[in-house]
Amino acid sequence: MKISVIGGGPGGLYFSILAKKMMPDAVIDVYERNKADDAFGFGVVFSDETLSEFLTRDPRSYELIRSRFAYWDDLDVARNGQKVRITGNGFCGCSRKTLLNLLQQRCQEENVGLHFEHNVTDLSKFHDSDVIVACDGINSAIRDNLSADFGTKIELQRNKFVWLGSTRPLDAFTYWFRTTPYGTFVAHSYQYEKGMSTWIFECSPETWEKAGFETENEETTVEKITSIFAEELDGHKLITNRSHWRQFPAITNEKWHKNNIVLLGDAKATAHYSIGSGTKLAMECAIALADSIAANQQNISAAFELYDKKRRQRVEMIQHAATVSLDWFEHMDRHAQHPFMQFAFGVMTRAKKVTYENLALRDKSFTDKVRTEFLKNQNITNSDIPAAFTPFSLRGMTLQNRIAMAPMEQYSAKNGVVSNWHLVHYGSRAVSGCGLIFTEAVAVSDSARITSGCPMISSEEQLNAWKEITNFVHQNSRAKIAIQLGHAGRRANSAFPWENPKTTNQVPLVSASPIRYDENSTVPKELDDSEMEKIISDFANAAKNADKAGFDMIELQAHHGFLLASFLSPLTNKRSDEYGGPVENRLKFPLKIFAAIHDNFPNEKPISVRISASDWSEGGIVEVDVIAIAQAFKNAGADIISVSTGFTVSEQNLATGRMWQTPFSDAVRNSVNIPTITAGGITDIDQINTILLNGRADIVALGRPFLLDPGFVRSAQAYESVTPDDIPDQYFAGISHLYPLKKSERREKEAMKKALKPESHKKQNK
Repeated sequence: MKISVIGGGPGGLYFSILAKKMMPDAVIDVYERNKADDAFGFGVVFSDETLSEFLTRDPRSYELIRSRFAYWDDLDVARNGQKVRITGNGFCGCSRKTLLNLLQQRCQEENVGLHFEHNVTDLSKFHDSDVIVACDGINSAIRDNLSADFGTKIELQRNKFVWLGSTRPLDAFTYWFRTTPYGTFVAHSYQYEKGMSTWIFECSPETWEKAGFETENEETTVEKITSIFAEELDGHKLITNRSHWRQFPAITNEKWHKNNIVLLGDAKATAHYSIGSGTKLAMECAIALADSIAANQQNISAAFELYDKKRRQRVEMIQHAATVSLDWFEHMDRHAQHPFMQFAFGVMTRAKKVTYENLALRDKSFTDKVRTEFLKNQNITNSDIPAAFTPFSLRGMTLQNRIAMAPMEQYSAKNGVVSNWHLVHYGSRAVSGCGLIFTEAVAVSDSARITSGCPMISSEEQLNAWKEITNFVHQNSRAKIAIQLGHAGRRANSAFPWENPKTTNQVPLVSASPIRYDENSTVPKELDDSEMEKIISDFANAAKNADKAGFDMIELQAHHGFLLASFLSPLTNKRSDEYGGPVENRLKFPLKIFAAIHDNFPNEKPISVRISASDWSEGGIVEVDVIAIAQAFKNAGADIISVSTGFTVSEQNLATGRMWQTPFSDAVRNSVNIPTITAGGITDIDQINTILLNGRADIVALGRPFLLDPGFVRSAQAYESVTPDDIPDQYFAGISHLYPLKKSERREKEAMKKALKPESHKKQNK
């Protein structure tokens, strides 16, 4: 087999080493455009986990790398002179030039051909190659020439960054944040060999422009950055190496191969440097590619398919984590307002891969500091209480904890009247310790219902049925209960989830504009002024009845493509009158609805508004509009914003995952300075504590976890060894079973995490 590798970076070299070891008879040649000792950038980073993989695959290259790297267990977060150290992180730094030279040495030891100063743009000279590995970097000529076949997508990210070196010694990977009159800067820094460290400086484009930087003026860049980070550099100089300001290119490819050509490294996929996975990604993919080809030497197409199968999901997961991490850095100014320990915790948990419990296993002293600061700012003296079980107040309502049950349709009302099913559904979660119960969407009129099984609160019978539920909640628990008032708009007439989508009871549909929701729905009528006034009146009456029924709070439904959401999104609001166009106009009708509720609900009771912060569809709502919407509702008197996303249109591309909507809640909370509720992909108490402690929300709502686990909160309390005083007498004996069980489960879980932690590769002093 003849394999031609175009590009002599870490990925291409490591692939060649492994492939040659597994296929000794193969002829493998590497063609690199630069000289053997050229290297751009300064250091590269590997985790203990990655080093363990290198050890198992090629012990010789592992030992070569290990003999030359700088290792650290510690990570520092510093901001304007304050600093905290987090131990137990396990990383190593190595000079990129050294890494390349060591891998070149291994290639020569395995008889891989190395050809330098070969800039390959034409593949015709490789017509006799069985495999061509295109790993020629971010600016891959091979990929660009075949971009239509690969489905290449390159998106430049917002932030500006520049890669520099310094003689400043460092004993820990350090994030240095510095607040300036221009905005916030960060330096990602680590030592990669004695006397040399990498410093990547990053800021928003607005900050960069205000500071007067120039893209290719290295002299001005060094002068200005040295001035900004004088304290951090401690008299040491900055070193340039083609150090021009850039924007990070996020690269994806729908296909990784065409005929006998396969992509590897940055040519295939990039991951933002803030999670330290660029070189790791290339070398781990090199392992998978070598394995796949070795296992399918007679069928290269099958080899490439196996390579894709082995790595596609993992690569996309790393890229997603990198995108979430980058988003945090793109909004540094927003996070800089946080107290220092919360800020540092936010840095550590920004990509959602690391949680409070993960960090506590690494460095409990750090997580104790984070929790202590949080509790102090809440005026709570009990330093052992987890964040989830701290009280939270809105107007005259105080929640016993910050865990809420999200609105979930039950489709069980008869003629809009709730039944014993609802009494048990809401009552069981209340007596099981939930801090706040949200009802399913309660329609303000018959035509406003999502389905024929959705409840209302218009008639005396409907009101009294709800009152029976609120009475039970208040008499048998400390939970508070909120009613979500809404109008389904063009999403009315929906079938029950277990029915054929077309079997619906037809009522006339209305919306902001005459655009149907999906192929199974009819075209709605565009609301006129008189119809709007009728709906405003319906909401006002519903608010009055909500108070009479004993609800502690109202939430206004303005999300997921329902009526008010259809006014807020540019995808569904195409009006040319005063209610369409710019976001200020799109807000007018929803704000009138809010005013009607506000005027007809007691001042001591809070009001929430649930909005969609993303439509997950091209041309949908943008962050600046979301911030304007949240600010407008705050100005109108909203006490808290529940931040959801999606379902505005049926043609959407959701990017879900654990805690997937928290960045949107973060944006609203920390831009508008209003409390928020978050939900979505949240499954355990560790995630809840993490969200609260890093300042992304004030209340965490769970939906599906509560459906089959009404006692979720009690289990979480037992897991955290929190013994509440609101357990009903009838259930109190259960403590003797649940608490030892959860204590044992937690002990086993922590032991497993410790056992699975990668072995440290730190060189021991002899």
